[in-house]
Amino acid sequence: MWLIARPFFCSVVLGLVGFAISCNGEENGASGGTSGSPEWGTSGISTSGGTGGPVSGISGVSGYSGGGGGFGADSDSGLAPGDDAGSAGSDSASEQSGGSTASGGSSGQIDGDLPQVEQGEWKNVAIIGGGFIPGIVFNSGKAGLVYARTDIGGAYRFDPPSQSWVPLLDWVGFEEWNLSGVESIAADPVEPNRVYIAAGTYTNEWTSMNGAILRSSDYGQTFERTDLSFKLGGNMPGRSMGERLAVDPNDNRVIYFGARSGNGLWKSVDFGATWSKVSGFPATGTWADAYFQDPIGVVWVTFDPKSGTSGNGSETIYVGVAETTTPIYQSTDGGATWAAVAGQPSGYLPHHGVLSSTGVLYVTYSDDAGPYDGQKGEVWKYDSAQATWTDISPIPSSSEDNYFGYGGVSMDAQNPETVMVTALSSWWPDTHIFRSLDGGASWTRIWEWTGYPSRSFRYEMDISAAPWLDFAANPQPPEVTPKLGWMVGDIEIDPFDSNRMLYGTGATLYGTDNLGDWDTGGTITISVKAQGIEETSVLDLVSPPSGAQLISGLGDICGFRHDDVTQVPARMMIQPTFVTTTSIDYAESTPEFVVRVGNLSSSSTEKNLGISRDGGNNWYAASNQPTLTGGGVVALASDGSRIVWSPAGGAVHYSPDGNSWTPSSGITAEARVASDRVNPKKFYGYAAGVFYLSTDGGASFSASAAGGLPAEKAYFKAVPGVEGDIWLAGGSKDAAYGLWHSTDSGASFTKLSNVQEADVIGFGKAAAGKDYVALYTSAKIDGVRAIFRSDDAGVSWTRITDDQHQFASTNTAITGDPRVYGRVYVGTNGRGIVYRDQ
Repeated sequence: MWLIARPFFCSVVLGLVGFAISCNGEENGASGGTSGSPEWGTSGISTSGGTGGPVSGISGVSGYSGGGGGFGADSDSGLAPGDDAGSAGSDSASEQSGGSTASGGSSGQIDGDLPQVEQGEWKNVAIIGGGFIPGIVFNSGKAGLVYARTDIGGAYRFDPPSQSWVPLLDWVGFEEWNLSGVESIAADPVEPNRVYIAAGTYTNEWTSMNGAILRSSDYGQTFERTDLSFKLGGNMPGRSMGERLAVDPNDNRVIYFGARSGNGLWKSVDFGATWSKVSGFPATGTWADAYFQDPIGVVWVTFDPKSGTSGNGSETIYVGVAETTTPIYQSTDGGATWAAVAGQPSGYLPHHGVLSSTGVLYVTYSDDAGPYDGQKGEVWKYDSAQATWTDISPIPSSSEDNYFGYGGVSMDAQNPETVMVTALSSWWPDTHIFRSLDGGASWTRIWEWTGYPSRSFRYEMDISAAPWLDFAANPQPPEVTPKLGWMVGDIEIDPFDSNRMLYGTGATLYGTDNLGDWDTGGTITISVKAQGIEETSVLDLVSPPSGAQLISGLGDICGFRHDDVTQVPARMMIQPTFVTTTSIDYAESTPEFVVRVGNLSSSSTEKNLGISRDGGNNWYAASNQPTLTGGGVVALASDGSRIVWSPAGGAVHYSPDGNSWTPSSGITAEARVASDRVNPKKFYGYAAGVFYLSTDGGASFSASAAGGLPAEKAYFKAVPGVEGDIWLAGGSKDAAYGLWHSTDSGASFTKLSNVQEADVIGFGKAAAGKDYVALYTSAKIDGVRAIFRSDDAGVSWTRITDDQHQFASTNTAITGDPRVYGRVYVGTNGRGIVYRDQ
């Protein structure tokens, strides 16, 4: 099922009892980074550009030179979706690249007079994980080289020296947020420095942007790009199937890509610079999920390395498509002709297909594309030498114990008869992981029933790196906490280390370094392996003047109180435990009083509003609430004397304590609300271009006469310490868009002429010698989309994000720190919370 409150969704998180699917967020974001190894380097984590002070909001500063700018639309060509084979790529003469270059400062330049970037290091607020890992790709040609992909938060490369992951797509800008969803990754086994990413998040109307193939020859430090003429679906159904991208291990100039939406199979013969549709390939993968009804397409490509020699391409290629009758095809002449593999099973979709060094193709099947659905499935192997198929399902589809589809499959490259598969969609009591030492003739399970509700376990869990992964649950047997995971669409054994295994889940990346103990009667240790990956979708942020450094409202995992943003909290906010926290506020003069609202799972009996009297350490649920469908927005009087709540699906209400609620008059239902930070009687509201004021604690509102405000979505806040001082950001490109300021409680607003676009506004500690808060916004100023700070009430602005740290979507939440000048916290959709100090 889908719970879509807004036209974007991210990962799915499972509660310890039952499950809930949360679809939330705006768009995709990226940021942060850690040190890379000397050989592999880092991707876009060095601040580029010169150091500069505030610049005029209109004039900018001439001569700014940044590394590899933003991937402008400099190519009007791409992959043509027609039936005839044809070339696709760039009209430019630059290396036939089909696009521009992004880098950590090595090439590319933005033209024009742009604001300089103030130096500063961007980091992630420590949470670790928090979203779905649909794919893991080990490079079979270089030990220690492994990549991971996320559905909305970009791609990562593992850095062995730091034992953490380096983000590769932090350069993705606001306008091109769609590139943050990763459909597939291919690692070149011949030249391990080469890596390819199929980038694009949605195939539907949620974006107008097509996908792109990104290619790097320096381990993802920099990328060149070929734009496609169709969309990709990194966050669409079937996203854990794959991999759709594959490099020929005998001729690494040759790359195949399987597309969605009926666009078929594509081939490049020049390291991904240009592409042609494989016109002779007979299938497009027509199976579609019931909700989006978009064909899942061609889902994986596997080469047989032994069918070619170095420099002479592989002759045998296997391709899986999302169809249930004839889903697997084969070429034995290097892709010139294709035919369905004889004798293959039918009735299910092939999720993964991997070929062993002995010529055995292992395929996992499910009756749904997943990653959250599937009620039946099978595992088969195809002996290519004998041309025979064998059902090796750990639990046959005919068994009542098979209530799930199979997802991930991996072989031990050192021992090709050793195979592991996962249950894709086993939610209760936990997921299943199976292991075979004899090519699937027999299997052992990571846990076994010993008599309901008791189970025995071949593993122990270590979540010390992210202790919140227990979800603060107290489940009843046979469930345990923490769980092994859910939505386990991929599992991979390190081709150079038989003891190392990684698998992705809906909440994090897990793995083990003592896998061999499974086979000797021992216990393997499964621990969090997501260090450096920050994949949360952020909906609200507050930084109170005392107490917690930061309190966050997140999609899928509720949110956290951070006393130290460099340390992972021990637990998420609970009682009530929201699937998604949509809004938070604190009382300005008594900041230990905090309220939050959010969305609950369909099975929850808790309330949608939580109250804390100790700054977010402990919470209790409101005893009553208005009629609603979701959390909406909440505001707290400056002295904590009144709560005003505008819930989703309901009218605005007010309450003195959260126990009894009275409808407010004079204001539109589901209006955005906020409190004045000085006068406890004043509250503000906004809806459809109309600003509202209440002077009686939210009991009644009156519409302001202020005009020219954006008719679409807007985000506003009142300034601490100054009554009636309000900043409003919002709008759309086809109408009013920008930043407005009011000093008379919203009776009138002045639009800042030096801000072309703005989406959020936040306040932080004033600069030395200033008596007005520092302003922070995600905006377009002087034609540049970035995060900006103003120390003079918007007269001038300093750009504080560079070309390598654009974070994609930064339009949901931003706040400065009232105790540390220059510190700003920015919410992204898929790259967590990023922050910097001056």
